[in-house]
Amino acid sequence: MHVIHIEFESGNNKNTTGDAIGGNMEKVALQSVEQTALKKQKIFNESIVKYLLRAILASGFIGFGVIIAFKSGNLFYLDHNPMAYPIAAITFGTAILLIAYGGGDLFTGNTFYFTYAALNGKMKWLKVLQMWCTTYLGNLIGALLFAYLIYLTGLFDSPSVNSFLMSTAEAKMNAPVSELFFRAILCNWLVCLAFYIPMTVKGDGPKIFIMLFFVFGFFISSYEHSIANMGTFSVALLHDHPDTISWSLAIRNLIPVTLGNIVGGAVFMGMLYHYLNSPKTTEIDEADKDGKDTLTEEAQALKVAEK
Repeated sequence: MHVIHIEFESGNNKNTTGDAIGGNMEKVALQSVEQTALKKQKIFNESIVKYLLRAILASGFIGFGVIIAFKSGNLFYLDHNPMAYPIAAITFGTAILLIAYGGGDLFTGNTFYFTYAALNGKMKWLKVLQMWCTTYLGNLIGALLFAYLIYLTGLFDSPSVNSFLMSTAEAKMNAPVSELFFRAILCNWLVCLAFYIPMTVKGDGPKIFIMLFFVFGFFISSYEHSIANMGTFSVALLHDHPDTISWSLAIRNLIPVTLGNIVGGAVFMGMLYHYLNSPKTTEIDEADKDGKDTLTEEAQALKVAEK
């Protein structure tokens, strides 16, 4: 009996240690989030032009992902093969790897980074709005420039090549506004996790796998990503397209999708993780780990009376 008791206590210690490690990993990851936000702010303060160029670069990376995904998926789409979307979802992961390792600045991720840093008092909200707007503008410019480059190549002129992209753009532009908003919330929640979770693991291999898996998830789920949509719409609009694809319909999509992306990143990631790691919440968690009784005085009295 004594041996069993020791093993049981050892198990509890292991669980406590695991919880502590998990908590420390989360804190380290959130410190990285804050440092990333402050690093971006430093670039912005030193040179808005350089910051804008990084945003343009990121949208170009997204453009590469869009082209690779729809060119690959189109091979299956023409044969009415259900593998068209999964193949596109897998190959679109190119975009997130380029952004993560290529130094691009993406609006959707910044909704998380800047919100968390601002709630911690490390950034001013006015600065957050300025940087959001600058990133968004840069991403938009990048999407248009990249689409024009694709147009100049002539590679997407034929319906035999662009049918899948056109079909997807048409569906996105004509979807109900309310549905676009909620799809966008889920999208950026997942995309921000694709950047955040790798901060808790070591080694490029696991980081890359996590990022690719999460991006596959948002693409295959048909969620709405404002910057990816910019790239898709720009390519579609610069080529011959049906009346169901237009600049006005693109704007109709981007407004609710952008707002939904902000909610997904700022609320479901930035605000939520700030609350979960606020001093009061941390104190409660530590009390539970230390085995302290968190019952009210009345509940404690009843507990004593029962004994």
